[in-house]
Amino acid sequence: MSDKVKKYLLVLGLYHLVILSLLAQGELSDQPRIFYRNEKSIGVLLNTNGYGVSGRYSKRINARKKTIYELDLIGIKHPKEVKITNYYNSNKSYVFGKLNSFFDIRAGYGRQKEMFRKADRGGISIRRFYSFGPSLGLLKPVYYEVIQSNSSNPNDRYLEQEKFNSSTHQGNIWGKASFFKGIDEISVVPGAYGRVGLSFEYSRHDITLHALETGFTLDIFPKAIPIMATEKNNFIFFSLFISYRFGKVVDATGIIDEKDLMN
Repeated sequence: MSDKVKKYLLVLGLYHLVILSLLAQGELSDQPRIFYRNEKSIGVLLNTNGYGVSGRYSKRINARKKTIYELDLIGIKHPKEVKITNYYNSNKSYVFGKLNSFFDIRAGYGRQKEMFRKADRGGISIRRFYSFGPSLGLLKPVYYEVIQSNSSNPNDRYLEQEKFNSSTHQGNIWGKASFFKGIDEISVVPGAYGRVGLSFEYSRHDITLHALETGFTLDIFPKAIPIMATEKNNFIFFSLFISYRFGKVVDATGIIDEKDLMN
C-alpha cells in the first residue's frame, strides 16, 4: 500500500470520525440497555508507518470505565521505503536497499473511559483510552532475486537469491524473492509501546460492538532497527493510526453501586 493511499485513507477515516461525533440523535430504541458490559473485539489498524490487526478484551470497572487487555501484530515500515518496478519485468517490484521486514508484537494493558454515552438507537458513544506494555520486534531478512552472469560465458545469465549489498546490487536486481525466504533467520528485538486514542462506538444494538478509533502510538526499542541499508534507521517509531473495531458484549456479573460512577 503506497504512502499516498495510506494518507488518503487516514484523512477519509478522520473525516468520518468527525461526522460521527457531530451526530446527536438517532431512532429512539426500546431495547434493554446494557451498561455493565465486558467486551471482546478485533481491530483492523492502518498506521502512518504500516498496518496490522489487534485483539482486545475490555473488562468493566463500572458502567463507564473498563480495564483493557490487548494484543497487536503490526508491520512497521521505514518512512523512506519506495517501491520500484523492474523495467524488464513489470510483475516484479521491490524496495531498493531494504535489509529487513519489521513486525511488532505488542501486549498491552490500559484503561478506557466513556465520556459521552449514546441515549438512543443510532447514537454515538465517545470513549477515550490508553494502553502500554512490552513489545517484541521481529526482523526477517529480505532477499532479492539478482541477475548473475556466468564468468566463462557472460551471455549465460541466471537468478540468485541474495540479501541486499549496496556495493554490488545496483542495476541487476530482478525483483523481490519470496516472503518466506529467510523466515528461518528471524531475529528478535524487545521493546515497549504506548498508545492514546479516542473510540467512536456506533453499534445499533447493545450486544454488538462497532467502532472507529483514532490516536497515536509510540514504539521504542533499545537500538536502531536495521530496516534499510541506504537510509538512517531509528529506534523510536511514532505513528498516527485509525482502526475499525468490531466484536461482541460478554455477559458481566456483579453489578456495583451507581455511586462509583461519580469517581
